[in-house]
Amino acid sequence: MKDRDNTPPEPTPAIPTELLPVEPVVAAQAQVPATEPPPAPEVPSGPLPLVPGESAKYRLPDMHPEGRKFLGIALAAVMFTGLVMQWTAVSFILIGIAIWVAAFFRDPVRVTPVGDNLIVSPADGLISLITNVEVPRQLLGEGGLQPGQMTRVSVFMNVFDVHVNRAPIPGRMTRIVYVPGKFLNADLDKASDENERQYFVMEDANGVRVGFTQIAGLVARRIMKWVDVGQMLKVGERFGLIRFGSRVDVFLPAGYVPAVAVGQRAIAGETVLAVKGAPLMQGAQAQ
Repeated sequence: MKDRDNTPPEPTPAIPTELLPVEPVVAAQAQVPATEPPPAPEVPSGPLPLVPGESAKYRLPDMHPEGRKFLGIALAAVMFTGLVMQWTAVSFILIGIAIWVAAFFRDPVRVTPVGDNLIVSPADGLISLITNVEVPRQLLGEGGLQPGQMTRVSVFMNVFDVHVNRAPIPGRMTRIVYVPGKFLNADLDKASDENERQYFVMEDANGVRVGFTQIAGLVARRIMKWVDVGQMLKVGERFGLIRFGSRVDVFLPAGYVPAVAVGQRAIAGETVLAVKGAPLMQGAQAQ
């Protein structure tokens, strides 16, 4: 028998640690709390939700307090003729008149454009005339306009238009002059000089002054104002009313051009009547 080999086995060579496979260490991800959605924009009070994506809802216009006594008289006449005359045709005519009175003194909410170098319409109605005229002497003087020629935009209100008037610019009331006169058709150009009227001048934060005039008409017999000299107004804020058909003239400052055309309809507190600089349109056509 051969002798057993007692030679010890060679040791297994050591593997360097840097060569051993290392399991990747995954960093523990921090638990980030879910981001809360931003709060919804605040909805302004009133009938017009101005939140993006939501539509405005129609609302039946309120009646201005000035019309309540006239509506009361009309309804009293309806009740009297109904009870005394047993609801004859006269009673139903008076019902129609009462409905018209309520509609005449309606005072709807208006969405007024806000921005620099804009003049909005102070009245509802038809753009009846755009012309260059001399500044009326009643608009000159302390707190008034400078003498010379200005562009005048006339807005004629018929008996079916809203008759609440609104400020054409934001600013301070610097001049108010009342002139008694006749009651010619307000659609006539001479009504600016002969009819009962009330002149106003407002000045904005940049020192720009805008003059405008309430003119009584053939049916209108009362011009009302709710402001005084020195009072601050926002653009589109209510400043007065003319009863039963009339006209409002606006005198544009230098550098402002009409943004409307003769024959267009204007909405008080909403329609941009004039802008500073280049005109918004090259012309207009009836169709």
